[in-house]
Amino acid sequence: MAFNPKQKILVVDDMSTMRKIIKNMLSKMGCKDLHEADDGAPAWKMIQEAHEAGIPYEFIVSDWNMPQLTGLDLLKNIRSDERFKTLPFLMVTAEAEQANVVIAVKAGVSNFIVKPFSIVTMKEKIDKIFP
Repeated sequence: MAFNPKQKILVVDDMSTMRKIIKNMLSKMGCKDLHEADDGAPAWKMIQEAHEAGIPYEFIVSDWNMPQLTGLDLLKNIRSDERFKTLPFLMVTAEAEQANVVIAVKAGVSNFIVKPFSIVTMKEKIDKIFP
């Protein structure tokens, strides 16, 4: 399934500047149905509520390091819930350590991107999630 810019996307990051940067990149890729959360905790609630309302998120772009619920914990919540097991999830992080990549892969991340990154890199990572 190729990347569909019309899909509903949730951008999760505790830094508003980073959310804006990611949303701008996605907008340049043609995405319009963009939503945001400032932490994993409200994001998890939004994901469940959107699903219950019949308008689920189709792609999650989340930071790793957040104060309440980390991106890794959000990913684990998503993967442990039968309704979201296959929900595409792109992890964004400043942590370039190989051990963290392994942890995220074991938790079921769809792909991984290290800050700072360009729109070209982001598109490449998304294209690997949606071949």
